[in-house]
Amino acid sequence: MSGKISLIPTPIGNLEDITFRAVRYLQEADIIFCEDTRVSGKLLQHYQVSKPLKSLHAYNEHADISKIIEQCTQQNLHICYISDAGTPGISDPGYLLAKAAIEHNILLECLPGACAFVPALVISGLPIHEFKFMGFLPPKKGRKAKLELIAQEKCICILYESPHKINTLLKEISEICGPQTQISLSRELSKLFEETFRGAVQEIIEVIGERKLKGEMVVCINPNSKHDSK
Repeated sequence: MSGKISLIPTPIGNLEDITFRAVRYLQEADIIFCEDTRVSGKLLQHYQVSKPLKSLHAYNEHADISKIIEQCTQQNLHICYISDAGTPGISDPGYLLAKAAIEHNILLECLPGACAFVPALVISGLPIHEFKFMGFLPPKKGRKAKLELIAQEKCICILYESPHKINTLLKEISEICGPQTQISLSRELSKLFEETFRGAVQEIIEVIGERKLKGEMVVCINPNSKHDSK
């Protein structure tokens, strides 16, 4: 094998949520690729990491990966990849880089670390012995169909949602899965204003009311808990 690519989880909010090993890898890397240099630059500065930092995001991923693979193999480099927050490849860029590394017989590893849906699931209060992570729903086409599939699931389903769409998502869950469907909504995980709402989706809609929630959202849904309100 020639070269090495490491996927490094980064904090989802609190900068203390990074492992000693992750910091060491970043300090030892030849090049660090990231989703947004402005975001990652703050993290690297905090941990006094001074390495070449280049962007690799959803818009240039396809075009640049072949160059990265060539550079890694020809120069026998250790390349680290970090996303803005959490584990690369989990609703973030990283999959194509990992796939290309495997195809070119480059040593590939992913360090354990922060991932938003894990703490959200654990504190949801829902039965978590079996679950399905589904990431972000399609913005338009296929969205209703995906929610209809969730309504038929037998295990907990986990979704990510942006703050400006969360009210719409809750209403959709109520309409398609049923107003009494038990859910957990966590936001700002690991940050100062971390908050979790638990209960029937219709109750949470009423509790939130006109509040403009901020931060990325993790929604855990228990489709088995719905009741026929008719």
